[in-house]
Parts: sequence; C-alpha cells; structure tokens
Amino acid sequence: MKKKTASMPALPMRNLVIFPRMILHFDVGREYSVGAVKAASEGDRRIFLVAQKDASINNPVNSDVFKIGVVAEIRQTLKTPDGNTRVLVEGLYRAKADDFRREGEYYVASPTTLNDRKNTFLSSEESVAYLRALKDSFSMYGSYSPKMSKEMQQAAYTEQNLHALMDLIIFNTYLPMEDRQAMLETTSEKKRADMLLRLLEKEIEIMMLENEITEDVTESLDKNQRDYYLREQMRAISKQLGDEDSVDEVYTYQDRIREVGFDADTEEKLIKDTEKLLKLSPNSQDYGLIRNYLDTVLELPWNIKDDKKINMEKAQKQLDRDHYGLKKVKDRILETIAVRALNPDVKGQILCLVGPPGVGKTSVGRSIAKAINRSYARISLGGVGDEAEIRGHRKTYIGAMPGRIVKAITQAKTMNPVIVLDEIDKLRSDYKGDPASALLEVLDPEQNVSFADHFLEIPLDLSDVMFITTANSLDTIPAPLLDRMEVIELSSYTREEKFNIAKKHLIPKQLKKHGEKPVQVKIADSAIYSMIDFYTKEAGVRKLEQRIAALCRKSAKKLVEGCPKVNITSDTIKEFLGVKKYLPETLPEQDEVGAVTGLAWTSVGGVTMPLEVLVMSGTGKLELTGSLGEVMTESGKIAVSLARSLADKYGIDPEFYKNKDLHIHAPEGAVPKDGPSAGVTMTTALISALSGIPVKREVAMTGEITLHGKVLPIGGLREKSMAAYKAGVKTVIIPFENKPDLEDVDEVVKEHVRFIPAKTIETVLENALVKDNVSNAKMYDAPEISAKKPVLRKERGSRKNKRV
Repeated sequence: MKKKTASMPALPMRNLVIFPRMILHFDVGREYSVGAVKAASEGDRRIFLVAQKDASINNPVNSDVFKIGVVAEIRQTLKTPDGNTRVLVEGLYRAKADDFRREGEYYVASPTTLNDRKNTFLSSEESVAYLRALKDSFSMYGSYSPKMSKEMQQAAYTEQNLHALMDLIIFNTYLPMEDRQAMLETTSEKKRADMLLRLLEKEIEIMMLENEITEDVTESLDKNQRDYYLREQMRAISKQLGDEDSVDEVYTYQDRIREVGFDADTEEKLIKDTEKLLKLSPNSQDYGLIRNYLDTVLELPWNIKDDKKINMEKAQKQLDRDHYGLKKVKDRILETIAVRALNPDVKGQILCLVGPPGVGKTSVGRSIAKAINRSYARISLGGVGDEAEIRGHRKTYIGAMPGRIVKAITQAKTMNPVIVLDEIDKLRSDYKGDPASALLEVLDPEQNVSFADHFLEIPLDLSDVMFITTANSLDTIPAPLLDRMEVIELSSYTREEKFNIAKKHLIPKQLKKHGEKPVQVKIADSAIYSMIDFYTKEAGVRKLEQRIAALCRKSAKKLVEGCPKVNITSDTIKEFLGVKKYLPETLPEQDEVGAVTGLAWTSVGGVTMPLEVLVMSGTGKLELTGSLGEVMTESGKIAVSLARSLADKYGIDPEFYKNKDLHIHAPEGAVPKDGPSAGVTMTTALISALSGIPVKREVAMTGEITLHGKVLPIGGLREKSMAAYKAGVKTVIIPFENKPDLEDVDEVVKEHVRFIPAKTIETVLENALVKDNVSNAKMYDAPEISAKKPVLRKERGSRKNKRV
C-alpha cells in the first residue's frame, strides 16, 4: 500500500545515494541544503534525500533530480571548522516524489512510500540460493580489496537474511552512483538480487585486472621510477578498460582515427603508432615526433568535400567579372566546368595555362575555383629543386614535414579543392632529386588515387583534386609531365585589351586601395593610352598597374595638400610619371632601297623589326649582324640562294655572289634575335638592295621562306599585327596558311590594316616592291651602300629577346 506523506524538507544529494537502514554522515554546504536540515531538525527530524542527475548543477529543479529517493531521520548535526554542517542520518524507507520544488529558503517534497511488489518476493529456496551466491561473490570481492576487513567479511558470511545481506554488501562496496540509483529504484526483490550479483562480478573483474596491471607494471620498473610507474599504471588501466572519459591523449588520438573511417591497413598502422606513445616518456624526442606525425595526419580534411552544385551562368559571370577578354580561354574553361556539372566524378582534367608574365594565369585559376564553388590553394614551384618539397621528408628526420601537396590540401580544408601549381616550367633538378618526376604521380589520374607522401606513409587520394598548372614557356617542361596536361595558351594583351582592363579593373582597384574616390581622381582615356604606349612595354598588365598605383600615390599627395580634384590627361601625365620611357615605333619617311619592316614576337608582345641590307664591291662575302641566332642566320643564307634564282626576273647581276659583298643587319644589336619568320623579310630586303627597287614604306611582312620560294606559316600573328597597327603599317603580308589565324586578330587592327596572304615569294615581292621600278630594274642601278637609315624604335629600360 502506498502512503503519501505531507510535505517535508528535501535535500538534493550530489554523487551520493542513501538506502533504507543505512546510517551515513555527510557534509552540506549549500544554503538551501543547510536550511532543509535545520527545518527538519526543528520538526519531526524527517527529510527526503534524493540524488541529482548532474552534480554540477547548483540550483536543481524537479527535472534535475531522480524521482525515487529515501526518507531518512536526522540523528545528529554538527558544525565543522570550515563552516559546513555535518549531518548523521539513517535511511528509513524508499519513497517517490514528483513535486520536488523550492519553497522559501529550502526544497520540499511530498514523498509517497514505495514498497516491493508482492508477486516479486523470492521463495525460501531462492532466497537461500541468492544468499550463497552473494556471499561467495562478496567473499571474492573482499579478497581483492585490501580495505575490506575480516570482521566485515565474517559478518556477511554469518548473515541469514537476504535483505540485510544486500544492504550490508551495498554499504561496503564501491558502486557507481548510477548503479546505486538503479538498485534503489528496483521494486522487485529478485531483480535487485540479480543486479547486485552482476555489479559484484563486474567489480571483481575490474579489481582482478587492476591487480594484474599492477603486477605487470611493477615488474618492469625500479624504485627510482615512481613517476613513470604511475603513468604506466594509468595508461594500462585505460587500455584494459577502454575508458572513454580518459583524458589521456593517446586514446583521444585513437578515437579520432576510428572516426575518420580509414581502410583497415591504414587504421591498423595509425593505431600502432598511437600505442608506441604508451611506451615512451612524454619528455622523449620520439614522443614528440609521433605526436607531430599524428597531428599532421588528423589535420587533413579526410572525407570532407565541397559538394555545391555548379551554376554555369554564375561561372560565366564570375570569369567575365574577374577577367576582360580571353574569350577562347574562358570558353575552354567553361567547357571543363560543364563536363564537371554533368559528371561530378570526372577524373583527370589537368589544365596548363601558358602565357607571358602578367596576363592573369594565376588569377584565372582562382576564378575557376570561385566559379565551381571549390576551395582554392596555390603552390609556387619556381626554383624548387628538392623532390621532398613534393613528396615530403621521412618522418624519422629531425624537422621532417609533409610535402607541399599535403600542406595545400590541409590549407584548403577539403579533399577536392582547386590547386594551382604556379610556375611549373621553373622547376629544377639537382642532387636532391627531380621534383618534376615526383609530379608525374601527382598529375596522373591512374596513380594519384593513392599518392604516397614520404611523411604520411599512408595513401592519399588526390583524384578529386582539380589541378591547374601555369607556365611562361613549355620548352623547359619535361615531355612526360607535359603529356599529362591539356595546354591552354594565354597570349599577350593587345593595346585595346590593356585599355579596357585598366579602365574597368585596375583603376577602380587602385583607387580603392589608396582611399580615393572616382570623383576626386579622374584619369582620362588619353592618359591610359599614354601609359600603355610610352610608360610600359609588356605582354600583361603588371607594370601598367604599377604605373596606375604611382598616379594614385601622387594624386593622394595633392589631395592631402588641399587640391580638391585631380585630373590626369595625356598632356599632364608627364608631371606624374616623368619623361616617356618608350618612344613609339615609326615607319621610314619614304620608300627605301634595301630596308624592310619585319615583324617579331617577344615575351612582352609583338614589335616591328627593321631589316637592312648593304651591297658593296667585294669577293662575295656574306655578313650577318645584330645578335642573330642560328636559325635566323640560316634564313639569311637561304635568302641569298633564293635571290640568285630570281636574278633574271629582277635585273640582278647573276654573278653578284662573286663580285659583291652583302651585309644583312637587324638594328638594336644588343637584343638577341632568332627564329625562321624573318625569311621573307630578308629575301625582300636582299632583292631590293641588289635590284635597286625601293620597298613600300607602309608594308610589313612575316613568314618563313624555303629554297623554292614557298612561304611557310609562323606564330604570334595576333601580337605581330597589333605591333604593325601601332606603328602605322597599312599592309601586312602573311603566310597563306596563317589566314585562319586572322579570326584572333583584334577587330580594330583588321579595320585599319590590309592583310595579304602569300603562298610564294613572288606574291610577297609583287606587293612589297614599288611596281614602277620593277620593269626598269638594272643591276647597275643598285647602290653599293644602303639608302638612308630608317628611323628605329627607341626605348629606355630592359631589353627583351625577339623571336621572329
């Protein structure tokens, strides 16, 4: 029968469970606990004792305590020297309260008596059986517990009442608070006995293991290693029990390893590495090495991937916003993105962006990452000559670290980032290894599924990484490495492209960087063109941005000095940037004999290259000057042979190769020049000099020549045509096979320049020589010295190699 009592003081207990018939003393320090004890002592001395679910809560509510506790009688209270109150209580009976609450200065509750169910009582035979089992288990428990007195064991052995025996065992054994509460709440006598037997068996097993561990550890240590012994004992206990609450970092490492979900071999290796820590002192060097290794492995973003959907429209806008022009490059990149949108698991797309400095190769890689919603990381390979920079160092070495690939993935915090391998053409090899060979595994879709970093010593899957490489030239990239990449060429910017990039991107960027507003500093279009033409000479826009930054700095000074607004035009730009550093390329003032305007490609774009031929009386010597390379020298010899075959047609003395000396010169002798595309230029200049027929001043040409007079295709037509346009050329003669390349030529150039495709040298000469003089050409009309030297392009600053 359940009997509900009136409200009585209640006391929430921390990590303590009281049972009926148990006499126990404890200290109370919380004000409401002291108040409850005081109120009970002044009344009938009855108090409801109930355990808290979480001992860290200082002001518990009804949901923070268990429902079932014990009604106890206060026997004695005592004030301790530290200010706490010590209470001696005796448990009377179990009770259940659903209304634990705070009233005034302490908690109260209305507990209801809780008795065992009648149908759960044990028979006399069952009671005897449980008595024997509990006595045996308690006796074994006592044999492993050094604190258990023989008198206590004797008292348990002579006890014949099951309830009294269970109370005695509970009073004198260590049981966790949760298990004690479960015992208290069990209303079945049989279940309570079964539960106590299981708890005793569990405690016996733990104590047996503890004794074994103590014996094993004691045997391996001497008296001078007491601290080490304590550490070993703690670790051994944690290892045997699998205690999840252990603060030992070894088991934290093991938990993190298991959470990642490595394959069986990798997990086994890493677990063994963590177990080595148990055998080492934290002060040892090997301990630090293993910890560093495990931290590096677990910092990698295993199983973390960017899985956002690709939006093609957004990708297009991102590329257009970040870069002006580069239509073909953008189209190729969007094709790659489209394939990834259809098949996110596609492997092996490795792009190589090739182009001169400053054209935006690295920033294109960053834009690709933004366009496909991937994390971005960049690895600079310029000057790297150690294979360990790619594969990492063996972790046994002092100061060992993983390779740059692993670091980049750790930095990106995802397993499928966009990684830009910058300046891959500037790798070098020495006695430390060949990093280019190490990259073969990184960039091979068949191998990078299990990339082996020397430091990690476990396979790393790089198949989901999108690699983008950049280079200024393909010549220095090993063929096996180049074979793994799809090359996308970024040519130099034209004058118009530079103008638009400066106006739409660079100027707003620099104004913001220097804290200036567009209304305060205005840079006219004419000033932008002046910076492009007279203060920079490059393929990209890096130097142009520096000049714009210089304008902003000087404008900032004027604004601070009180000038309300700064206007920069082509007329005033000299005040900001000084004298012009590069003078414009110009054409000869008149048609000249033996002087032809050729076109060349350099690392900073296209340029015009005047070529001169001088004929002198002599013995048939041929002199070529102007820092000409081997290929260009051979083109000069071909031009002489071709001129001999055309001697009759143009009234040239067939014996000129015996009685005339020829001198072919390319001005700007300090600038190295090479390439086959000056063949038609040399031939035309030679025919003009030998025949005395002037060459049209507004005609420029490019093309390789053969001994039979065929004109072969060349490269760099887009840049060369822009140089011709800037110099004022009206007609450009190009190889017939380069006709399709006219699609890439800037529209402004095509509007102002006439292009003549030529299959043979006859077409070139017909359009380059002044026709009125061709039919009347005589050998004796050919001067022995060249006509007036043409006006050459002058420049200040560094010189660039020319490839013609």
